[in-house]
Amino acid sequence: MSDSSPPVDHVLLCAPRGFCAGVEMAIKALAWMVRAFEPPIYCYHEIVHNQQVVRRFQDLGVVFVDDVAHVPPGRPIMLSAHGSAPEVVAEARANGGYVVDAVCPLVTKVHHEVKVRAKKGYRVVYVGHEGHEEAVGTMAVAPDAIHLVETVDDVARLPDFDEPVAMLAQTTLSHRDWRGVLDATRDRFPDMWMPGRSDLCFATTNRQSALMQVAPQCDAVIVIGSANSSNTRALERLAADAGCERVHRVNTAGELPDDLHGTVGVTAGASAPEELVNEVIERLAPIHGVEEVRITDEDEYFPPPRNLRDLIAALDIAATFTLTGPMTSRPSPNDRELPASDVLASLAHH
Repeated sequence: MSDSSPPVDHVLLCAPRGFCAGVEMAIKALAWMVRAFEPPIYCYHEIVHNQQVVRRFQDLGVVFVDDVAHVPPGRPIMLSAHGSAPEVVAEARANGGYVVDAVCPLVTKVHHEVKVRAKKGYRVVYVGHEGHEEAVGTMAVAPDAIHLVETVDDVARLPDFDEPVAMLAQTTLSHRDWRGVLDATRDRFPDMWMPGRSDLCFATTNRQSALMQVAPQCDAVIVIGSANSSNTRALERLAADAGCERVHRVNTAGELPDDLHGTVGVTAGASAPEELVNEVIERLAPIHGVEEVRITDEDEYFPPPRNLRDLIAALDIAATFTLTGPMTSRPSPNDRELPASDVLASLAHH
């Protein structure tokens, strides 16, 4: 912070924040691929929507592509956490290389629901952001039966369906994004089907709830995350809606304004590593310290994809027998106990 600016008195740190279980799984899965295969390794779309994470893997020889046709035959490829269209998954597997599909299980659930409802003759109204990778992949599951809506006006423009209607959603939406569209759709189609449990990601909801506890008490709120992260932008809007006059989204601590003062709230989108949070707090240097405001504990764990678990076991056995070099820099076989932020930090020294 600038020497001439008033000091930051106090930081209110939201918890939960940062990596969700799906991001944890995807980052650790790609880290294992980096250890197991010679570069280049390919990844369809950004593994997660965070610039720092993507750059870290690019430095290690990971090539991010938006078309699996750009992957040379036989090269290993990972499919991102946001989920991929069925034809993309099929094309990747036909390419002859090792394929790891790191789709978040919560997204897989929505894909399954779309497929089931479409087969039963429903029209699916899908709430999502046009062009977002998760929405694109989900729409491709049943393109002739699904209709993307983002606003109440989009709902009004839907045709009068003769078929029964089902409603599903992009997992990273905020409750505020979802609520108005849900009400408008229910008004138009009172008998519509919805899943018994919300499609909205529990981690997204938890981060928003923690921020709502903190934001009204703050002179400014810092949201850490990238501009193309849907859940990060939702946090940004939520802080402003909660009445905080200054809300800043930053990729790194270097983007912090120099004139922050008073009480500053800090949170991070589900794709932002904890090291960025630590750097932001260090830069803010609150004179009265940091208070973590925790609304719940998250213990959700998504294991690596099955074929990758087999590879991890094989690598661990091989390492045990060969003992040809230090193993301290590789992820632990006890995947659940190893935070993805620690994996990323270790990759910086790989």
